[in-house]
Amino acid sequence: MKKLISAAKPAALAAVIAAAMLAPAPALAGSSDGKLQVKVLGTGVLPDGKIVEVKNDPLGLTVGANTKANDNYVPTLAVEYFVTPNISAETICCFTQHHVSGTGTLAAATEIVDHVLVLPATLTLKYHLPLGGGIKPYVGAGPSMFIYFDEKPGSSIVPLGVTKVKFANDVGFALQAGIDIPVNDKGLGVSLDAKKYFMDTTAHFYAGSAEVLTTKHSLDPWVVSAGLAYRF
Repeated sequence: MKKLISAAKPAALAAVIAAAMLAPAPALAGSSDGKLQVKVLGTGVLPDGKIVEVKNDPLGLTVGANTKANDNYVPTLAVEYFVTPNISAETICCFTQHHVSGTGTLAAATEIVDHVLVLPATLTLKYHLPLGGGIKPYVGAGPSMFIYFDEKPGSSIVPLGVTKVKFANDVGFALQAGIDIPVNDKGLGVSLDAKKYFMDTTAHFYAGSAEVLTTKHSLDPWVVSAGLAYRF
C-alpha cells in the first residue's frame, strides 16, 4: 500500500502542474496606476527637407536651388513604462514614407526623390504632472535615430542620368510635450502628443557608380499625434 501511495504522488503532482498550465491565463486588468501604457495613435509627420550644405556638386546643379519634403499621415504605436508614478520611458514604432521636390531654381523638379521610407527610432524620458481627475500633462526628451529604406530617384532626375539615391542614417534629438486624459478608471484614456525633432541627413546621388551630388538636408520634423491609450 505504501508503495502504491508513493507511486501515486508524482502522478498527482504532474496532474496538478498540467492543469495549471492548461488553465486560461487571467486577462491583463487595466489600471490608471499600471506600469505599462500602450497607445494607438494617428500621427502627422511634418518635415522640412531644405538643403543646408552642398558637399559635392561638380555639375553645379544646386546654384540657387533648394528642396522640401512632403508631409505624411500614418498610424503609430507607442509603448511606455512607468519607472515611478510620474516618470516614464517611451518608445514609438512607425514607418513614414516621403518624397522630395525642388524649390527655387529647382521648382520645376517635382520629383527629386519619389520614395523614401523612414523609421524614426526614438526613446524619450518623460515627466508627468498629475492634475485633478487623473489628467496628466507631460514633457519629455531623448535621442532618436532616423533609418532610411528603399530610396528611389524621382522622375525629375532620372533623365539626367541619376540611377540611385541613398540617405545616410543619422542620430538626432527629440523634445516632447503632451497630455493623457482618462476616460475611465480601468486604464483607458485619450492621448495628445507633439514632438519636435532636430535631425539632419546627407543625400547621395549616383550615376552608375559615380557620386554626382551630395547634399546635407535639415529634416527637423514636427510629429503630432492623437489617439487612445490603455494602461495596465
